Amino acid sequence: MAQPINRYKADLREFKFRLFEQFQLEDILGKPPYAEWSREDVEMVIEELYKWACDKLGPLDPVGDAEGCRVEGGQVRTPPGFREVWKELYDAGWGSLSVPDEHGGQGGPYTLHAAADELLIGANAAFCMYMGLARGVGEVIEKFGTKAQIERYLRKLYEGEYAGTMCLTEPEAGSDVGANTTRATPIGDGLYKLEGTKIFITGGNHDLAENIIHLVLARTEDAPAGTKGLSLFLVPRDRLDGSGSNNVGLGGIEHKMGINGSSTCVLNFGEGGDCIGELVGAEEQQGIKMMFQLMNAARIAVGVQGVALGSAAYLNALDYARERKQGPSIENWKDPTAPKVPIARHPDVRRMLVDMKSKMEGVRALIFKLAVHTDKAQMLRGQDDEAAAYHQGQVDLLVPLVKAYGSDQGFEVCATAIQVFGGAGYLKDHPVERYCRDAKISSIYEGTNHIQALDLVGRKLTQNNGQNFQAFMREVGEFVKAHKDHPELGAAVAELGKANEAVSGAAMSLWGWFRGGQRDLVPLNANRFLEMMAETTVAWLLLDGARIAVDKLAELAEDHDDRAFYEGKRYSAVYYALNVLPNVTTKAKMMAQGDRSALDIPLGE
Repeated sequence: MAQPINRYKADLREFKFRLFEQFQLEDILGKPPYAEWSREDVEMVIEELYKWACDKLGPLDPVGDAEGCRVEGGQVRTPPGFREVWKELYDAGWGSLSVPDEHGGQGGPYTLHAAADELLIGANAAFCMYMGLARGVGEVIEKFGTKAQIERYLRKLYEGEYAGTMCLTEPEAGSDVGANTTRATPIGDGLYKLEGTKIFITGGNHDLAENIIHLVLARTEDAPAGTKGLSLFLVPRDRLDGSGSNNVGLGGIEHKMGINGSSTCVLNFGEGGDCIGELVGAEEQQGIKMMFQLMNAARIAVGVQGVALGSAAYLNALDYARERKQGPSIENWKDPTAPKVPIARHPDVRRMLVDMKSKMEGVRALIFKLAVHTDKAQMLRGQDDEAAAYHQGQVDLLVPLVKAYGSDQGFEVCATAIQVFGGAGYLKDHPVERYCRDAKISSIYEGTNHIQALDLVGRKLTQNNGQNFQAFMREVGEFVKAHKDHPELGAAVAELGKANEAVSGAAMSLWGWFRGGQRDLVPLNANRFLEMMAETTVAWLLLDGARIAVDKLAELAEDHDDRAFYEGKRYSAVYYALNVLPNVTTKAKMMAQGDRSALDIPLGE
């Protein structure tokens, strides 16, 4: 068997541009709660983490894909090398960059966490799902747990001694979480006996950590129907007193299209004996609110997964297109003796490359925009609560865009990367087919992308009496007003202005349908509206980056090493604005028609 090699690629110059030139991360570094962090620290972490990811995680990605997980003696065994790298990751501190100091972490900004997540996930998406869930369970306990629960679980989760899961989905309760039937029976002292089956549980059983702490949504006997009746429980796989199994039975693992190194399990709580858990916090029927802490974090992580895999696919395709020679240039297309040129010289391949570049850099900018809002909300809380509420409101508004648009575009870019490779891309000799398979799940789990769209149009647009959405629209409008006469970007900015108006009009259409007795048109058009808002946001952030790049170009000598980098920012932003963004106004016109064909067509049952 050939020695596994790393195929993961990232552009750290792009990371630093977004972090420091566009989003001015230095404005929050050196100040509480990030007083111990500087730009030099962040850059060092990114550089060292990228090197570690390429050295350690990247080579294990094809191993995990080929070997997958297996069941031995009722336990899941992860692919070769995973256990060793799990320990190395936590020993190196890569799993706790933004964990608060008081819980054993390094207290870094969330924006650094987002950047680090991309580098880790891009190198090995399947492996990183175990780590992400351990952190997510810890964050739920940190926010909602009792003092005793924090002392019992938190450091062990943040240091990799314990792993974690989120247990929502059941055989008859997938996206309809309120149909949950898992039962919790109180037995005293805050403890409960759990009985029920959960499916599609990521990391539900494995051999990486000493124990696994399951976060389980369940219903007590007297609880009301629906999501309001759900409570949240901490259920260890093995009892904490060392007495053995807690009777969380492994019903099997799923054999999937991708992320084969991640164990996706059926879990039977109470199989073979009493399964004991403890209520998170001190109050029943608060489960869905608590679980949303983890679900929101997971949704952002899924968006990061999209850009991590899509960007890696794009950069692999870019290198291949620069090296692979085939056919003469278009200028010599009739000359059979003309030399072959790299396929990157062919116009349609160039179109695919800039399309991938603009979309992945745009999604990354969207994620960093959300992350910086998160950090500023954290900084200002308790000092300027009004400003903190504004930043938190923008985070809430952007989460469904990050999850849905990031995951959709990540998969589409992976598919485009295969197309650039041609037939070679369909072979396992190259990593892009694996990236494509791994990326597909991201539009499905943590709430399908249609659920993200419903969340956007049903909750987020009207949150805070609509002020969060209005503030967002004003910010885009102010950018358009300030730069509509830009000598190089003016035409692209004009398209952004049209898109912003179209999004505003489409939001009014949704509101009109809801109030006018045509509510079924709202979910019918929700995905379309989310795409419109996401494309507008991405165009805005790309053009903002292009504005900075144009200013930098004016200061650089013609032979400066950074000229090509900044020119790339300008051209990719203009491409997106003139080739992708016009879809927003087209979609708005389609929405305005109020077409009911999909609703009126007979099902033929």
